[in-house]
Amino acid sequence: MSRPLTTLAWQVGIVAALLALWQWAWSLKPYAPWAVPDLFDPYFVSRPSEIFAQFLHLSCLQPKPGEWAMPGGTAFSACTARYENNLWFATFVTLRNTFFGFLTGVTSGVVLGLLLGRSPRAAEIASPFVTAVNSIPRIALAPIIILAFGIGDASKIATSWIVVVFLVFFNTFEGARSVDPDYVNASRLLGASEWQITRTVIIPSTMAWVFASLTPAVSFALIGVIVGEFIGAEFGIGRLIIESEARGEAAGMMVAVFVLMIVGIVLSAGIQRMQSYLLRWQPRHQNR
Repeated sequence: MSRPLTTLAWQVGIVAALLALWQWAWSLKPYAPWAVPDLFDPYFVSRPSEIFAQFLHLSCLQPKPGEWAMPGGTAFSACTARYENNLWFATFVTLRNTFFGFLTGVTSGVVLGLLLGRSPRAAEIASPFVTAVNSIPRIALAPIIILAFGIGDASKIATSWIVVVFLVFFNTFEGARSVDPDYVNASRLLGASEWQITRTVIIPSTMAWVFASLTPAVSFALIGVIVGEFIGAEFGIGRLIIESEARGEAAGMMVAVFVLMIVGIVLSAGIQRMQSYLLRWQPRHQNR
């Protein structure tokens, strides 16, 4: 069996074992209370079977017990119209805000990192201000952002942006400063302008540093949006979690958590594939 298949088999086996333990561990509590921690109490974390049933309900695939609804059918359309913040629409809203928060955060972080990385004097002037702002816990600013932008999408994008921008900025800044001076001097010797040096030397040399920050940045962008939705939102997965918590539905909260896990895995995999393609000239990406 090849290495990728072996790895996949191990991963599937671990997931299956954890789900089985989660499903039946609490049933063993009366017989071996010392071996089953209270963490497995279904009141707090539900059970995989209940979570799956709640997933079918929240996604309008099974609006009522025993009644299946196919996407595009009358029952499915009626369910999604009745529950505006259904799982599909909530996921779409959260992903959309995550995308724009990630895009704006990465763009502004790269631009600021390149500008200050290429200008030691500007970096010296801006250093105390950057340090001061970076010292503020970004999540603590979420209520202020909600007050400033309201409970619409703009506040979620702003919260996501402020979480991402410094992560990307510091990596880009260090990457721009670590470029081999010999490359820059050789380019100047050949008559390259500052813009040409930035475009053909600085940016390519900084790309590895930028991509090193993108995988955690996309996860932080998602976290920023969810925090904003916790504080105030009309739609989104964060709103779905708050609604389930208010009703005491652990299964509903766990459905949202699993969706966030899957979304995070897919987004991180997409970033890694893009990194392998754009940095295919590096030896470690040539065999992927």
